Order: sequence, then C-alpha cells, then structure tokens
Amino acid sequence: MKQYITLIFALFFVTSLSWAQTKAQADSAYINKDYAQAIEIYESLLKQGESGEIYYNLGNAYFKQDELGRAILNYERALLLQPGNNDVNANLDIARAKTVDKINPNPEVFFVAWTRALINMLPVDTWGKWGIALFLCAIAALSVYFFTKGVKWRKTGFFITLISLILCIIANLFAFEQKGKLDHRNDAIVLSPSVTVRSTPSDEGTSLFVIHEGRKVSIKDNSMKEWKEITLEDGKVGWIPVSAIEII
Repeated sequence: MKQYITLIFALFFVTSLSWAQTKAQADSAYINKDYAQAIEIYESLLKQGESGEIYYNLGNAYFKQDELGRAILNYERALLLQPGNNDVNANLDIARAKTVDKINPNPEVFFVAWTRALINMLPVDTWGKWGIALFLCAIAALSVYFFTKGVKWRKTGFFITLISLILCIIANLFAFEQKGKLDHRNDAIVLSPSVTVRSTPSDEGTSLFVIHEGRKVSIKDNSMKEWKEITLEDGKVGWIPVSAIEII
C-alpha cells in the first residue's frame, strides 16, 4: 500500500514539474515575441485541464497576433474561472474597445447588477470554502450557546450562529451560481470577421443585421446542429451559423 501511495505522489510530482516546465517554455516564447509558438504551447496545456492563468496568457498571445475574437474568447474563459481578476477584466476591456461593434446593453436593475458584481468577486472554489468555514463557525458558536451558562455568552453564541448560517447559505448560493456558469455555458464569441444574422436558420432567411469578430452573444436556441438562435446585450435576436462562433 505504501508503495502505491509513493508511486502516486511521484507521478503527480513528475506531471506537475512537466506542466511547469512546459508553461515556462510558453512564457519564454511570449517574452521573445514568438506568439505563434506560445499559442501552440498554451493550447496544449489547456488540453490537460482548464486554467484561468493559461487562458489569460493565451488571450494575451492572441491579442498580440491581432486575433481579437480569440483573445476575447480566452479572456472570457479566464473570467469564468477567475471572475474577480482585475488584470483579465482590464485586458478584456482593451480588446473589446478595438472591436467593430460597440456594445450598448440594456440597463439592469441596480439590485441585479449589484448582486452579479458581488457574486463575481470570487470564484466558485473560494465561495465554497467560505461556505464551509462559515458552517464550522456556526457549529462552534452553537456549542457556545448550548454549553455555556452565562447569559451574555449564550446571546453572543446565538447571534453568531444565526449570522454565520445566513452567510453560509449566501456563500453556497453564490458558489452554486458560479458552478452553473461553468457547467452550462450558453455564451459565445463571434470568431468570423463578420456574420449576417438572419430571421430563420437558413442562408435564405431575411438579413437582419451584421455582427463582427469579438462580439459576445447568448445562445437562445441550441437545438439545431448547424445554426444557433442568439440574443445580443441590446435585446436583438436572430440566427447565425454555428461555424461563426465558439462557446466560451
């Protein structure tokens, strides 16, 4: 049994070391302005598993190559894993500013916008850890309530228990919301230089408007293989070929 455990740790160490060395090669290629090589290595690393840091670096490499669509795509993927990352948000804003389409989203209710910003402050794992920590805090405070005799201590224990449980529920709800975003990805980025949005899922459908590379869309109808019905931030709806977009 001990030999198996040792073997597992050895394999994990070798894999981690290999990943770190490969990432260092990609970073070196990026520093030396060999962006094509950096992109190739970062893409290979992502095949081993998702990483917000690698998505961010890949987005930077694509941005240097003037591939705005893929830069924005990878910045958005980085944000799914690291929603509170200021560097990713800043670079995403810079990339969006260079796109043809200027986004004018429909205004949100203040409370909805505020809640969304609060949820996006931390990634799913961090919210989950906060949920566990607050639950343990509630148990400890509840122990104080039950096993102490002083009125002051019992009141303190009761209120801390109540507050900890409320915050625990909120943290878990936020974690659930973040997990839902990761598991059900309904947003996509336009990668074609331009694409005509049509009234029906057909090239013969009426042309409604044109969107360009880097535009973010939400998939409304995912039932067809070759076409997707999409909605834009400003409420416009239409159909585009699936070949023009890639899911975040």
